Amino acid sequence: MSHKYLTFILAVVLSQALGASAVCAQTNTDNGAQAIEQIKSKVARMGTGEKARVTVRLKSGQKLKGYIAQAHGNSFVLRDRQTDAPTEIAYSDVAKAESNRGHSTARNLGIGIGAGAGAVLLTLAIIITHLD
Repeated sequence: MSHKYLTFILAVVLSQALGASAVCAQTNTDNGAQAIEQIKSKVARMGTGEKARVTVRLKSGQKLKGYIAQAHGNSFVLRDRQTDAPTEIAYSDVAKAESNRGHSTARNLGIGIGAGAGAVLLTLAIIITHLD
């Protein structure tokens, strides 16, 4: 009986490995135009104004922090948080743009309580299964 289960598990693992290699073998069709459109849409979703805080990593390796003051067709204006100096950045120069809204204390507290409760429930489940 265990031989059947072992054969089944081996067949599933092999089929998953073959499927993963087919996915890895696909060519990367993401060209520069698609990447620029993704950056444009991300900047548009973040919006403009002092609440649109962002960290921009340029293709040259430079990292800029600030907020999006204006968004144009081919570029956007990033204002530094501390000096409020404007910097115009072309979408083609951006490697990565990340939103910096931060996390509230209540959210962090909720995550901590949830993780603690999950750990307690897991411990109780393990204890109960070993009692039988």
